[in-house]
Amino acid sequence: MKLPVTSLCFALLAATGATALAPAAMAAGDEKEILYWVAPMDPSYRRDKPGKSPMGMDLVPVYADGDDEGDVVKINPVMVQNLGVRTARVERGKLWRLVEAVGYVAFDERKLSHVHLRTDGWIEKLNVKSNGERVSKGDVLFELYSREVVNAQEEYIQALRGSNDYLKRASRERLEALGMSEQQIREVAKRRRAFQKVRILASQDGIVHNLNVREGMYVRPSMEVMTLADLSSIWLLVDVFERQSEWVAEGQPAEVRLGYLPGRVWEGKVEFVYPTIDPKTRTLQARLQFDNPEETLKPDMYADVRIYAGPRHGVLSIPREALIKDADQQRVVLALGDGRFRAVPVVAGMESGDWVEILEGLEEGDTVVTSAQFLIDSEASLKASFNRMDSDTVDTHENSPDGGAE
Repeated sequence: MKLPVTSLCFALLAATGATALAPAAMAAGDEKEILYWVAPMDPSYRRDKPGKSPMGMDLVPVYADGDDEGDVVKINPVMVQNLGVRTARVERGKLWRLVEAVGYVAFDERKLSHVHLRTDGWIEKLNVKSNGERVSKGDVLFELYSREVVNAQEEYIQALRGSNDYLKRASRERLEALGMSEQQIREVAKRRRAFQKVRILASQDGIVHNLNVREGMYVRPSMEVMTLADLSSIWLLVDVFERQSEWVAEGQPAEVRLGYLPGRVWEGKVEFVYPTIDPKTRTLQARLQFDNPEETLKPDMYADVRIYAGPRHGVLSIPREALIKDADQQRVVLALGDGRFRAVPVVAGMESGDWVEILEGLEEGDTVVTSAQFLIDSEASLKASFNRMDSDTVDTHENSPDGGAE
């Protein structure tokens, strides 16, 4: 039988001379019966007296306990101090539901405008050449030649020369529907001449994004020419794990930190929680909004986000470092006093910062070990293995044909 963790524990103790951490170690001045001696690296190797193991290591004594605390590990107080064992009380009180997640900066979709044409045509002159160029509202983005727009201008000029007000209004509305600005329509009416090139103007301040055309290209209404994005306000989209989705709600305070600006913290609130779960990542998306006058926050940046999802009262909690997790169990090491320790299974609930909720296994006022608990836990596992081996030996003797007689 091999016990990798506990054997490593014994090997470490034997190498450092810390034999005071034997499963039933004697306190100073105590005398207890030695049951047998075992090899540190192989608990199945037993002898009736001290000696060397097959690997050349000193055998470790196993003592008889004088009480019923078969699962208690006893450690010399000096060794407790040398190991740096620290403890903490199990407390009942308020525990914040803290959501720690990763978010990324995105455009504020309320400050985006897409540029599409309302007729076919050719881009005769393109004034913005690349993504990222800054434009102001009213700037000329490009000039378009469209036969349909030229014909509509000529119809409007003919209507202006007549006396039919309905025809004047209808021809003017057609020019507006084709995308001509009010200023250009007034110029047509004033000069009584059709423009071969129509100016397409920026509808807002911002930067050019998704520029999909070049000068001389033929474009259709279905084609997105470009997008204008205002970065004075941005969104921060946060992916929250499915198990924490119930915690997040609109209006909750949040803190945001970016790796490229250490020490700076943005404070905001959850503005919106999306109603669906992403089927691929199994996360819920929440949205925060921040003013960005200096454009410090740029789209597609990653950020560390902490959402304070409100407190829960009357929660039994311990420091997170006290919790020992393995594949099929969670447990802690209880400090019973006088150098005595016991590993007990627990059921952990939510985690909040440096604290974790305990649903079962502990009571308020218990003392748990927060450092060196893995070594003590390994020792407790080793002692349990000894007890099982003793039990198996007894059962084997009792069930033997000769009644256990040698």
